[in-house]
Amino acid sequence: MKLIKYTAITAAVLASSAALAAPIIVVDSEVAPVVYTTAAPAYAYQDAGVIRNTTGAVVGGTKTIFNTLTHPASISAEVGTLGYGANVGFSLNDKVELQAGWAGGDVADLFGGDFDANDVNYDVDSDFSNPYMGVQLRPAGNWFTMGAGIIVPDNDLEVTSNPNGGVYKIDGVQYNADDVGVLKGSIDHRNKLAPYATLGFRPNITNNFGVFGEIGAAYLGKTDAEVRSVGGANGFIRDENNAPTGETSATVAQKAQAELEDKNFIEWLPIVKLGATYRF
Repeated sequence: MKLIKYTAITAAVLASSAALAAPIIVVDSEVAPVVYTTAAPAYAYQDAGVIRNTTGAVVGGTKTIFNTLTHPASISAEVGTLGYGANVGFSLNDKVELQAGWAGGDVADLFGGDFDANDVNYDVDSDFSNPYMGVQLRPAGNWFTMGAGIIVPDNDLEVTSNPNGGVYKIDGVQYNADDVGVLKGSIDHRNKLAPYATLGFRPNITNNFGVFGEIGAAYLGKTDAEVRSVGGANGFIRDENNAPTGETSATVAQKAQAELEDKNFIEWLPIVKLGATYRF
């Protein structure tokens, strides 16, 4: 009887192995053996599914990011207060687009070409370099856009003073411009990363071509300045009445430098740009 039982059990084990080796319960009785199989625990399949689905999500997400970054949706040319440049757009969906671009060049004339720091007028020469990364949103899914991002400014600003009626008025004192000489200097903004925000419009003219415009601002931060006197008189300089002041052109340049820093020229850089876009 036991031999028959063991033979039956062995056959049942082989059969159940083909069905994923389900656990076996054997009931020994006087009649022929009865073999029952139990279902595999549900959690085993579910855990395997979680691992399989997570792996697929990671791989699929990586492919999506890679495909997005290697297949730009658009390229644009622009001109504005950041300079002349271009950007590339990467669409995440119909409402979100990532952008990477650069704008620069001499755009001082867009700011009027000169400015006043207290009572001294300065001409400005600029050489802008503004690489940036940001995101463009179409909250309503139409032509209206909202943008935000980061600029990495590397802008050169050179200034040259203009006397007024033969004098410079600095720190409340009028100095003879011939004695002071020409005040030349440079301005640097302290922010190495400048956040920006814009509002704009991006209508499509055809399926591939469109135009855009944006307005906004970037925070470049406070300024550091350097000012020196070029061609000034040796020794003490005179005031507007040709009376000696007891100051040198170097000390006057230092006062002008302090006023120039207090001006914080384009601490908030206005952003105005126009451009055209080609969509792939």
